[in-house]
Amino acid sequence: MEPAGAARPGAQDAKTGQTRVIVASSLGTVFEWYDFYLYGSLATYISLHFFSGVNETTGFIFALAAFAAGFAVRPFGAVVFGRIGDMVGRKNTFLVTMAIMGLSTFVVGLLPGYEQIGVLAPILLILMRLLQGLALGGEYGGAATYVAEHAPDNKRGLYTSWIQTTATMGLFLSLMVIMGTRTAMSPDAFSEWGWRVPFLFSILLLAVSVWIRLQLNESPAFQKMKEEGTVSKAPLKESFGEWGNLKIVLIALFGAVAGQAVVWYTGQFYALFFLERMTKVDGLTANMLVAIALLIGTPFFIVFGWLSDKIGRKPIILAGCALAAATYFPLFNALTWAANPALAEAQRSAPVMVHADQAACSFQFDPVGRNAFDSQSCDVARTFLARAGVSYDNVALSAGATAELHIGDTVVKAPDTANLGGEARAEAIKAFQAEARAALDAVGYPAAAAPDRINKPLVVAILALLVIYVTMVYGPIAAMLVELFPTRIRYTSMSLPYHIGNGWFGGFLPTTAFAIVAATGNIYNGLWYPVIIASVTLVFGLFVLPETYKRKMHD
Repeated sequence: MEPAGAARPGAQDAKTGQTRVIVASSLGTVFEWYDFYLYGSLATYISLHFFSGVNETTGFIFALAAFAAGFAVRPFGAVVFGRIGDMVGRKNTFLVTMAIMGLSTFVVGLLPGYEQIGVLAPILLILMRLLQGLALGGEYGGAATYVAEHAPDNKRGLYTSWIQTTATMGLFLSLMVIMGTRTAMSPDAFSEWGWRVPFLFSILLLAVSVWIRLQLNESPAFQKMKEEGTVSKAPLKESFGEWGNLKIVLIALFGAVAGQAVVWYTGQFYALFFLERMTKVDGLTANMLVAIALLIGTPFFIVFGWLSDKIGRKPIILAGCALAAATYFPLFNALTWAANPALAEAQRSAPVMVHADQAACSFQFDPVGRNAFDSQSCDVARTFLARAGVSYDNVALSAGATAELHIGDTVVKAPDTANLGGEARAEAIKAFQAEARAALDAVGYPAAAAPDRINKPLVVAILALLVIYVTMVYGPIAAMLVELFPTRIRYTSMSLPYHIGNGWFGGFLPTTAFAIVAATGNIYNGLWYPVIIASVTLVFGLFVLPETYKRKMHD
């Protein structure tokens, strides 16, 4: 007889097996996200080495665009590898995606820069990003499906929420490796070559990941289908060629995933960009503050995954979208006051305005990379402010008028460079920049955030709240997606809306938001993009998104 209360061996073995599935799937996916997000964390250094042939603002937008290129191809990876996963199996498919991801990341650490091989450098860099995006497009759906198909019906949100932690933990791991590398060498050495070390380190993570994944067996749901001969022979046609399933794909995309994606990338990536580029906090400090916030917020993925098993997926996801849309502007404004109070005070007491003929003002981005933005007085003024990281408003003057900078009560006239050339133009611009910088200094605009004035507890609190929004929208999303689709086409069907949402709506967020800031001059205007998308998802989801948490998933 068994002692009273003793666990049955079969039950214990099943529990051990489920734990191993969660741990192995999650660790492997953490390492893949680490590889993918290294680029975003090091975008400033990558722009210096791979896009140094263009002006600074264009170079940074190019770097963010190359970052977005990896997201652009994620839906194609979802289609390709999702089809393979539904026909061949979950396990072998995400072994292949892991190898592609790890090797392409390692190669980025070896690529020569623009100064060594010219335009070939950014081309090769973008090629590696495309391979990463294809791999990640196949990885997430496989890992989420694999874990969900091992989970009990009443704990699917809890089990899959561990997979949801992996993106944040991958970002956290990338920040930790970057910070460790930065502290081990001088800033100049890190800028010159040290930024490559985290990419090279990925080869070790690849070896560990492959070993971990090789210990797993195939999903029992897929194995059962295989034994019964019911595996789909045309998962793409079944997923997207039949209106009944395609309709669910569209509902999942617009009613849940699009809003989830912009909240994720705003709360983690754009917050980091905002600290470094807009509030001018030094990179090491910004990484440290974001890493602390990630540590605080990450357990809430599990909390909201567990809660979604009790009250449903839909109310938690849509509540996260609503909170984000309602509070982003005040939270990022508060972040400026906490991170760089001198900047916030200067913006309040001495706002900057560019008075100019708006027809003569260019958008501060040149896709060809040859525009120095120095042929019109308005461009000279705007370029200076963009490089200085100063927020400004635009005031229209009559056609042909020479641009002026109004810095509080001080007026600085921009040079009429249209009538100057060569050395005379360069000297006029140099003199204007010196006068404008002096005017900014006089009213308190700092060149960088003063370390001793950063309210670090408040910055971390704001960042942690942004991460908690992320956990609300992201914690339950995997469980909802796998529950929406039948087993025979689940990998394919759930992967496409997830990667369109996160690859396109979310992945393009840093590039789009920074471009909006560059176009308008206001450092907060980039937030309109996530606010609008999250609001659309909130409305769409309220009316058409079904609740799934009580569904039986195995068919």
